[in-house]
Amino acid sequence: MNKSIHKLLYRSMILISGIFIVWTVLNNFIFDPNAVSFLSHKTHLNHPLDVHAWLNVLHIHITFACLALISGAINFATRIWRDNRKLHRGNGYAYLLCVFIVCGTSGYMAPTATGGTIDSIAFNLMNMLWMATTATAFIQIKRKRVISHRTWMVRSYVFCFTNLWIHVLMFVYSFLIGIAYNLSYTMSVYGSIVLNAVISSIVIRLFLTNSRDTHEILLSHSQ
Repeated sequence: MNKSIHKLLYRSMILISGIFIVWTVLNNFIFDPNAVSFLSHKTHLNHPLDVHAWLNVLHIHITFACLALISGAINFATRIWRDNRKLHRGNGYAYLLCVFIVCGTSGYMAPTATGGTIDSIAFNLMNMLWMATTATAFIQIKRKRVISHRTWMVRSYVFCFTNLWIHVLMFVYSFLIGIAYNLSYTMSVYGSIVLNAVISSIVIRLFLTNSRDTHEILLSHSQ
């Protein structure tokens, strides 16, 4: 792929990520720190909800999800993995830690997910997939399989955008189409799984399959 297009797409991702992080922080720590709006939709739960504990876990979850989004974006920058291996490695460990904290806190909140059991299953599935793809990426780089590591990191990193896809799909289903909130939420959660799979496949095909980027990665790690 043309380098100028590559840079444009990367910068677009950075811009979208930055806007989403700012919106997430403002919405969850400034405008509605007690998640009153979101909690109002949690009805007919199968498990009791300790609101105080849930909010603390939610804030930890959000904090490390934002850090994972930032950390992953940094390590996909060409200059970082090509010119500063120590930073790339250290930041990779930070990303690994963030992912497991995000998945752990998500696992705690999953039993009381909006929409009930069907959404709890989806979140637990995503947690397992995210940890599995991240662990696989880690194993691949330990075995010096650079392209495979890069490929699995793409599959891992798309999970950082899960909440973004959920909000976008919720806007379409609930606001534009007028579907009931809980059903819209369920459709959005499962839709985000599909989007993650599709987007990661497209990125891998465009950037890591018989491309100049693959050649550049191999050349860089052979030096």
